[in-house]
Amino acid sequence: MPYPEDALHANEELVLDLHPHWWYFASSAGVLLVAVVLAGWVLTLDGWDALKLVVAVVLIGALGWFVERYIRWVSTHFVLTSDRVIYRSGIVAKRGIEIPLERINTIFFHQRIFERMLGLGDLEIESASKDGAQRFDDIKNPSAVQNEIYQQMEANEIKRANRISGGINAAQAAHAAAAAPAAPNIPEQIQQLAALRDQGHITPEEFEAKKAELLGRM
Repeated sequence: MPYPEDALHANEELVLDLHPHWWYFASSAGVLLVAVVLAGWVLTLDGWDALKLVVAVVLIGALGWFVERYIRWVSTHFVLTSDRVIYRSGIVAKRGIEIPLERINTIFFHQRIFERMLGLGDLEIESASKDGAQRFDDIKNPSAVQNEIYQQMEANEIKRANRISGGINAAQAAHAAAAAPAAPNIPEQIQQLAALRDQGHITPEEFEAKKAELLGRM
């Protein structure tokens, strides 16, 4: 079950969509396997009806636990976008966390020896929010996820700087356009040429030639 694209903001890109590592339901799968093997062994016995009933109840319970853990696994998302980190879990009772990239301070990951062998670990994100640090368990390859979050934080910072710079440049251009004096229209230019002619700065011939040129633009 992928994270829904319609839950993203405009111009927001999906970078990572992770379910927990398969170790998340390994314990329930192990119990189910033992229950299946035990049930198969009990079925080979003659009699022992009470034991068969107990094993059947155990098998049903193990199957129910495995299904419940699998549903939780499918409905749990650790999502990284170009703008934020999102955590969602649950189908009926839901839980969600969103951390904007610009508010993240530090990211830690923790792996024990067997977790390193299996490729999972825990991720802890410290942010400038009222909740402080958030811990996310059973993350696949947490060191790579940590690195990807830092890369997206850097890209997000560059985008923010470009938006601010673009806004400043647009404001300056608008101010300059508003402050620039309007060019004189053609009649005003002819009056200015006439003044130059009367003052002897241009000859009557030059005045007539320029006047004809200006009138030709109208």
